[in-house]
Amino acid sequence: MLVVFGVACLGVLVEAFLPRERRYLAQTVLTLVGLVAALVGTCLIARDLTSLGGVARGLIAAEGTIVVDGPTVFFWGLILVFAIGGVLLFAERRLEGGLSAFAGQAAALPGSEAERQASSQGLDHTEVYPLLLFAVGGMMLFPAANDLLTMFVALEVLSLPLYLLCGLARRRRLLSQEAAMKYFLLGAFSSGFFLYGVALVYGFAGSMQLSAINEAVRNDTQNQTLLLIGLGMLSVGLLFKVGAAPFQAWTPDVYQGAPTAVTAFMAACTKVAAFGAMLRLLYVAFGSDRWTWQPMLWVVAVLTMVVGAVLAVVQTDVKRMLAYSSVAHTGFLLVGVLGVQSASDMTSGQVTSLQAVLFYLTTYGFAMIGAFAVVTLVRDSGGEATQFSRWAGLGRRAPLLGGLFAFFLLSMAGIPLTAGFVGKWAVFTVALAAGAWPVVIAAILCSIVAVFFYVRVIVLMFFVDGESSATAGAAGELASVTKPSLLTAGTIGVGVLATLVLGVVPGPVLTLAAHAGQFVR
Repeated sequence: MLVVFGVACLGVLVEAFLPRERRYLAQTVLTLVGLVAALVGTCLIARDLTSLGGVARGLIAAEGTIVVDGPTVFFWGLILVFAIGGVLLFAERRLEGGLSAFAGQAAALPGSEAERQASSQGLDHTEVYPLLLFAVGGMMLFPAANDLLTMFVALEVLSLPLYLLCGLARRRRLLSQEAAMKYFLLGAFSSGFFLYGVALVYGFAGSMQLSAINEAVRNDTQNQTLLLIGLGMLSVGLLFKVGAAPFQAWTPDVYQGAPTAVTAFMAACTKVAAFGAMLRLLYVAFGSDRWTWQPMLWVVAVLTMVVGAVLAVVQTDVKRMLAYSSVAHTGFLLVGVLGVQSASDMTSGQVTSLQAVLFYLTTYGFAMIGAFAVVTLVRDSGGEATQFSRWAGLGRRAPLLGGLFAFFLLSMAGIPLTAGFVGKWAVFTVALAAGAWPVVIAAILCSIVAVFFYVRVIVLMFFVDGESSATAGAAGELASVTKPSLLTAGTIGVGVLATLVLGVVPGPVLTLAAHAGQFVR
């Protein structure tokens, strides 16, 4: 975390003192070197974690405010790997004629003379790299927080840069700014709920430390009203961040309006960080009171899966369809979260709830970054073409790209021999073992619905004649595939390889997730 925050501060200095024409290369190299160095450090920390007895490994640092344990290090690794993919997409310049996907001058009004001059002069916003690093630092702090106040600070540190990044699209500026405004306003409301929940839980437990809250939950049978309302408000803040129903309204608008590189980074990394914080909060602070929050998660998980699957069916835009797909995946992840059991109830060798969620987050992140990277390459004369009508026959015109996108979609649908199938099997298994069979039945039904809208896109790409389906005029203009640089091509390649390997040989990552052990309490 110190490396990431330190490099972010260096990036701010680069913006202040380096000439504009030299910032792009310096920021890109600095950001990549910082993330790779942090990833190497994470691997070294993971190797040397101290066993605390049982399956817990790690230590409590920074005056008890941060926990560095096995699950935390696993989350850090995922966030950093996906962030490196996000940086590569940020740095792509071949698709926009030598410019990035970010606005030349964010302060210029969309459509104004100032904006046209910024574009003609080739101006570019390289502040996006320090913003990304600050967001990554907040994401790393979020699942590592050992008290509620640190968790709130991490929530704000990861959120504020994302609000800015969402409004910096070079094309369709108004849509991008609308997305940023919606995300900011709704995010501010959710942060208020979270902070009020922190106050109420503090009133109940007399402490913000997660372990002290757990002791209070075990021993104090009074003031249950404060506990229940506080837990509910904390859940609102976290469920908003993961995009669960009924707090998912921001997801399709933000995913569609933000620059696609930001959408890819946000879809993967934010989900990992938010689920890491949710798992720590529910398992550590409120683990002994799980009969209180598990019924709530039953309802939220079913509602999230239904909303995501049903509304994805009626979408006509690829990015909005992937956004509702992300909502459905949030529901599937919640199925894994509510599958927690006490150690005495588990059989030897059984997949744990934490292990299943860690694996699912791994498969989901690679598929999402790869899919959105493909979307950046499908373009027409107006830039990115995300309307379904533009994608007709795309698989015939560009078989390789169409095949890769279809592979990502099949993994999200949970087709065997893909990573998504193993991920769903893992979360469904732990939920069944915990007795949540009604939720698993709902999840299977929603998975069947999800197959429909994924396969519909594949049929559109490969079995619809684009030329005959196009109407006259610009409205019928078909999209073509722009040749990317090695940055985007490498991101897509890694995503495909990881999705294939995790589907065929999931054992090593499942073992790694099991080796992470449990949260330090």
